[in-house]
Amino acid sequence: MDLDVSPALTIPASELGWRFSRSSGPGGQHVNTTDSRVELSWSITGSAALSDGQRLMLLTRLGHRLIAGVITVTASEQRSQLRNRETALAKLAGLVAEGLAPEAAPRRPTKPTRGSNRRRLTTKNQRSATKQLRRRPSAE
Repeated sequence: MDLDVSPALTIPASELGWRFSRSSGPGGQHVNTTDSRVELSWSITGSAALSDGQRLMLLTRLGHRLIAGVITVTASEQRSQLRNRETALAKLAGLVAEGLAPEAAPRRPTKPTRGSNRRRLTTKNQRSATKQLRRRPSAE
């Protein structure tokens, strides 16, 4: 089953590597007998689905998660292997889509308005007055 990341990118199923193992955590005797934990791997460097620009962008943005150009996602939240497979596919699609997303526009610095400054100072004075009323009366 191919993985649709975006309308512009579909990862073929032949490029996805699956590994299954026993999951930890609760689940009773069922957990000890089934391989419900899923590891999904995809080689960014060896993928034919990516253009050179996309590959470079993913390698720079996801570089901390890559091992030899391969990104690996694990899923063991669900008790069934099928649901964990779906979860792993969704995680990988989200990571790749996030890595390919255009950069946000740079923040334009602005000054606080006069009204917001006034409101901040009045609430600060009210808080100060409240705390002063809680103090023990001084012995003068």
